[in-house]
Amino acid sequence: MEFDTTGGDAWTFDKHVEGRVDPATCDEVSIHGPTGSSVAAIHDRRFWASVPLRSGENEIWARCTRQGREVARSPAQHWLMRIEDRPRAWIRTRIDGRNISMDAGGSEMAAGVAAPLTRFEWRARRGNPAPLTLTPVTAPTLRVESPDRDGEYYVTLRVTDALGRSDESTAVFHVVSGSPKEVDLERDHPAWISRSVLYGVAPFAFGHNGYDDVRKRLPEIAALGVTAIWLSPVTGAPHDDFGYAVTDHFQTRREFGTTLQLKALIEAAHAHGLRVLIDFVPNHLAASHRYYVDAERSRQRSPYFDWFERDPQGRATSYFDWSHLKNLEYDNPEVQRYMIEAFSYWVRELNVDGFRVDVSWGIRERAPEFWPRWRKELKRIDPDVLLIAEASALDGYYFQHGFDAAYDWTAKLGEWAWNEAFAGATPDLARLRAALLKSSRDLPEPGIVLRFLNNNDTGERFITRHGPDLTRVAATMLLTLPGLPLIYNGDEVGAEFLPYDEQPLSWNDRHGLLAHYTRLVQLRKELPALSSPKMELVATNRDDAVLAYMRRPAAEAPCDQSVLVLLNFSNQPVDLKLTAAGAESLQLKPFDARVLPGADCNQ
Repeated sequence: MEFDTTGGDAWTFDKHVEGRVDPATCDEVSIHGPTGSSVAAIHDRRFWASVPLRSGENEIWARCTRQGREVARSPAQHWLMRIEDRPRAWIRTRIDGRNISMDAGGSEMAAGVAAPLTRFEWRARRGNPAPLTLTPVTAPTLRVESPDRDGEYYVTLRVTDALGRSDESTAVFHVVSGSPKEVDLERDHPAWISRSVLYGVAPFAFGHNGYDDVRKRLPEIAALGVTAIWLSPVTGAPHDDFGYAVTDHFQTRREFGTTLQLKALIEAAHAHGLRVLIDFVPNHLAASHRYYVDAERSRQRSPYFDWFERDPQGRATSYFDWSHLKNLEYDNPEVQRYMIEAFSYWVRELNVDGFRVDVSWGIRERAPEFWPRWRKELKRIDPDVLLIAEASALDGYYFQHGFDAAYDWTAKLGEWAWNEAFAGATPDLARLRAALLKSSRDLPEPGIVLRFLNNNDTGERFITRHGPDLTRVAATMLLTLPGLPLIYNGDEVGAEFLPYDEQPLSWNDRHGLLAHYTRLVQLRKELPALSSPKMELVATNRDDAVLAYMRRPAAEAPCDQSVLVLLNFSNQPVDLKLTAAGAESLQLKPFDARVLPGADCNQ
């Protein structure tokens, strides 16, 4: 009698084990572990059972009996339970008029060694728009006095069980025009997104000292006016890899610094008013990851063999043709739990504010039910976390199943929505208009599409292909359209590089773009219409050279807050006339880019 596999890391408290047994020898097989025993099912020389584990080291073994007498024992398995066994805090929020109540009734005892919940502690999170009155603060049920000031309010619950183990959850509600409103965490995205501008950061580009070099440049990034930085993958990876070949989801990569140095970077970013997102890779593991190495060496004897998607011949599949990236098997419940724990770790322990989720489309194809479950757990911990799918925003699935934003792609995987418009030596404005019209008409939520000129996958930089003058016009478009704009790794100084070169950049602003980007970001904050999802194309007498569009404010705002954007993509001066009756002529210089607040309400 023996188990099918060796021991290893465990990521579920109920461990499914299987093995081989001679039914002529045993009429019963029981599995014994540190938390008790269970009787296995036996069929056709096989046995299987679910064994409860506890945090830390677990030794389990199988006992064969016949007519109540022990006749054999299996070699022991040793499992290291990697999940911390603790209760889970859940907050239920109810709002009736101005009455706000919260309760901890949905909180759960620890999954491994259960113990009653004995203490409940409530506190208002720092930074709320106004102080909150909470009554009482040490009971399962809480009453919150409705504040008068509009804004988002956060309340945190800490539950503790009889064994002293604790967990926290945070809830959010809005106050709009003096009245409290509930937030649907399954659908609503964080309010801070609407006026946000992201800044992409690959630590390689900032110097040879990783996190410390990024931290030193935070004052310049903050002065640009952006609201969040997006770090390229910071989890463990081979030294010669950009970071997408993950060798450890729970450790930072040594090339960039220690976990303490990363914490210092995140804390410094927060001190500068910048949120921090990290690029996270849930689709695959590196072929050098110890789980895959063990699976290849021991095959079915490895506890990780079933962690990897396999073809009919039993070979692990790769992400596209990259043989060093092995796809995870999301039908395995341990893989799903492992990945949720990995994401949660970075929110709990390092206080990150969100994720750009690599190859999220790939997991959707294999296990579409995973993303809502993942979102529920992350929003339980921090409802303000921002979740960006590397997938097309044209596909409404992502907004309905876990994500707050998605990419400005066509329906074709990985294809930039503006690719055809900027494929030639001069922009094709007819194709650009078609792309913008499609995004304003067909996107489920046009206000939260991630827009960009460059990112880590766009190859040669936009300025390299089109020059600084056209870049200035395109940057104006990027930062005045609906959506979540991304300034990537030196765009603001016209940096020219290939994104995977992994060499420090020159930060010399030789084209004078920095002031232009800074002013555009400032306008995005100052003009409410630029935060609205509304965009209307405006016809002109020179549609061959000029792109014109109106940004309308939210419905409740006066129409004189509209903004007219005029972009001359040609290298010639243009005598422009809008087609609306009575519109005045405007003289546009070559590559002129104008943002005109207070546009005519009748335009």
